[in-house]
Amino acid sequence: MADLLALDADRRALNITINSVGTELTRDDRRGLYPRLGHLHPDLHVELATCEDLEQVKGTLERCPAYHDVCRRLAYGESQALDKLLYEEEAKLCMRTFQGQFHYASFYAYLKLREQEIRNLMWISECVAQNQRNRIQDGIVPLWS
Repeated sequence: MADLLALDADRRALNITINSVGTELTRDDRRGLYPRLGHLHPDLHVELATCEDLEQVKGTLERCPAYHDVCRRLAYGESQALDKLLYEEEAKLCMRTFQGQFHYASFYAYLKLREQEIRNLMWISECVAQNQRNRIQDGIVPLWS
């Protein structure tokens, strides 16, 4: 459960950083928005607050051992790919939760997997509506694989 919560907190911190690049948000304001837990807290939050582009965010993320695998698979300049890779990592952690003892993490993981299933369905429906059927596989996060 702690790994799931840490991943969710780190994804939020990364999204705050990426979305606030080029805005008037100061470093202190940005740090104030970050969650107070996760693998990136507190040391790498200081570095994330100073990032000015996606390459610096990736460089900071590479310093965290928990996300070394994600950074290895990430191509430069792709914030959408980072989001998808973090969702894939979350799906793996959620599926792994069902292999442990019975606890509340199973319910949390079930809900997170259902949310991902809804995101997958929304992606498919948007691709069909925009006549982009060849891009359907680009945005789907595989579940139960």
